[in-house]
Amino acid sequence: MKFLVAGVASTVALAAAGCGGENTSAGSSGEGKTVRLYIGGDVNVRGLWEKTLIPAFREAHPGYDVRVTFSEHGVNDTTTLAKLGAAVKADQDAGFDLADSGLVRQAATSGLLAKVDTTSVPNLANVDESALEPVDHAAVPYRGSSVVLAYNSSKVKEPPQTLDELLAWIKANPGKFTYNSPSTGGSGQSFVTTVLDKFLSEEDRQKMVEGYVPELESLWDEGFAVLKELHPAIYQGVYPNGNQDVLNLLGKGEIWMAPVWSDMALSSMESGLLGPEIKLTQIRNPSFTGGAAYLGMPKNARNKEAALKLLNWVLEPEQQQKIVEVLAGYPAINLEKMPAEVQEKFAGLETQNLRLTYSQKMISDLNNLWQQKVPG
Repeated sequence: MKFLVAGVASTVALAAAGCGGENTSAGSSGEGKTVRLYIGGDVNVRGLWEKTLIPAFREAHPGYDVRVTFSEHGVNDTTTLAKLGAAVKADQDAGFDLADSGLVRQAATSGLLAKVDTTSVPNLANVDESALEPVDHAAVPYRGSSVVLAYNSSKVKEPPQTLDELLAWIKANPGKFTYNSPSTGGSGQSFVTTVLDKFLSEEDRQKMVEGYVPELESLWDEGFAVLKELHPAIYQGVYPNGNQDVLNLLGKGEIWMAPVWSDMALSSMESGLLGPEIKLTQIRNPSFTGGAAYLGMPKNARNKEAALKLLNWVLEPEQQQKIVEVLAGYPAINLEKMPAEVQEKFAGLETQNLRLTYSQKMISDLNNLWQQKVPG
């Protein structure tokens, strides 16, 4: 399957890791059996770990524990990645044993994370090997999702099918579309990236996915100009702060269309935040981005044995089903390993061959340039 972010360590450990972030309490356990997990993402990912996965892991493995450092929207990812690089180079403790964050892919391809295979993580045998290629087999995909187009079917009878059709629809329906600022969440970031990609060759885009090529950023100018032209048609000229705020506007009927994460949208449908009139589709030429969420372990992680135990455990079908139920995330293991009701849940949604987004450093530059060139 290929797919398109408890408690905390002490203040001293946080300082060592450079993670910052928001802290909660996780209890205690023996030295070497506590996995220190850095999470960079939305609050729903934090909730998945703290309310579901961590309690279940403790019950399944008495004596083991997980402690969380949380950075909402991954605002500390760049700093954490830099500190990880310095720690690995100096063979010092990075301050965490696993990371669930957008930084994992770059850390993996930069040689900062431990390689994984079926010897260290036996349940990787149930994961499509293609999902390991973007991280050079140095991280474990444990869930997936993609950005999709959500629309109010009571207002929009024929949703756009391509990016060009979507851009035309936004201009023709002022005030009925928005996206969150790209630095505050992946759905808005995906929309921006997709518009920029419209003007890139596949070769140049791939360079931005695989590494840091700031000399190519001038190729984004046409895309940023298109985004600037859209500004008068954006809902109240406002770019919400995060993925969830966009879903809230959809649920209230303030807007009729927006890019959203598939997992967050499906969860919101189940909870009733989004009514039955909200439907999901995927655009083409190009499609929105997506992929796996990875768990990565620093090369010199202090608690490797416990971390590997957690990595293998989270790939069991039972845990994968919990992820589906809580986040509506795509399973990381092959779909045929999952119950029939899970297979039916994702009928009609593309869960393979999803477009990867840019590398972490390229995304950081994109966020800054968008702020300079688009709003206002």
